[in-house]
Amino acid sequence: MAYQPDKILVTGGAGFIGANFVHFWLHNYPDSRLVVLDALTYAGNRANLASVEELPNFRFVHGDIRNYELALQLLQEEEIDTIVHFAAESHVDRSIHGPDEFIDTNVIGTHILLKAAKKIWLEDSPKPRAHRFHHVSTDEVYGTLGADEPPFAESHQYAPNSPYAASKASSDHLVRAYHETYGLQVTTSNCSNNYGPYQFPEKLIPLIITNILNSRPLPIYGDGLQIRDWLYVEDHNRGIDLVIRQGRSGETYNIGGNNEWTNLEIVSLICRLLDDRLASDEQLQQRFPLAPQVSGGKAAGLITHVTDRLGHDRRYAINAAKITAELGYAPRESFETGIRKTVNWYLDNETWWRAVMDGSYRQWVELNYATGA
Repeated sequence: MAYQPDKILVTGGAGFIGANFVHFWLHNYPDSRLVVLDALTYAGNRANLASVEELPNFRFVHGDIRNYELALQLLQEEEIDTIVHFAAESHVDRSIHGPDEFIDTNVIGTHILLKAAKKIWLEDSPKPRAHRFHHVSTDEVYGTLGADEPPFAESHQYAPNSPYAASKASSDHLVRAYHETYGLQVTTSNCSNNYGPYQFPEKLIPLIITNILNSRPLPIYGDGLQIRDWLYVEDHNRGIDLVIRQGRSGETYNIGGNNEWTNLEIVSLICRLLDDRLASDEQLQQRFPLAPQVSGGKAAGLITHVTDRLGHDRRYAINAAKITAELGYAPRESFETGIRKTVNWYLDNETWWRAVMDGSYRQWVELNYATGA
């Protein structure tokens, strides 16, 4: 029997994927109650939720997933039956320079949420309530692939190579343990690289778009031939919806885009798309006078190879056969349509991305993308 969520707690709902999930859910299920819990760290932005803030069935709570009493309070007073757990420190580069926060948030934070859910849903109710704890994870827990190896399936051995990946692998194991030991009804999804609206500009695609518009170097780690499987964020959230409603409790589902590109190919494609848009659009040229196309240049001239990052996994790729066979999932966006939507969103939302690119962000870019390969 399909599970029917009603009152949803979304952790990390002001971040990139979480905010897109909130918009997706409230658009498709307008009668649901949805509560966002977000600590509003560097990647959380309440402006991402501006269009839903006034909805009567929406509530935003500024708080930390590591606050056990707050988690208990929200689960009780909102009568939450479903947790969709996005909240995490999520950038590999940041985990290399400061791993402590990743362990604290991703491992300890997940455990506190699980403990609170167990108490409210299994211990404090006269009989166990229908519930679901959905944990959003990453393909990086599986490690790296060789060029000719098959994509990661759910049965692939965990082999995390960065502090970020190790912290997510740890949280995956905790979720499984709470299901096996206590009977908590859980599902986990491991996704490939997401892209789309509201993505913080430290990630590759928005970094390249915004740097072109500001005529800044386009940093590419090493030779740029690292391969990633790219998934449009709305396709990811449709997959999560399917897993929550129709997925088997205790199971893990990989959500991928069947869409492998090297980093260098991605950067080159974005360069060509923005060359085409700016070269023929006088209004865009007036809005972005620093862009190289305004003076007849090409964005590719900004490409700069920088020293490769430590422990840089060479290839990720997702085998999504399980979710396709069991739940009928398939991405709706091709990479061509998804990347065009993404480029257009950043062109149309300059105010949003300029607001998040403050001094601390610029310092972070300088730390991680020092020139010199």
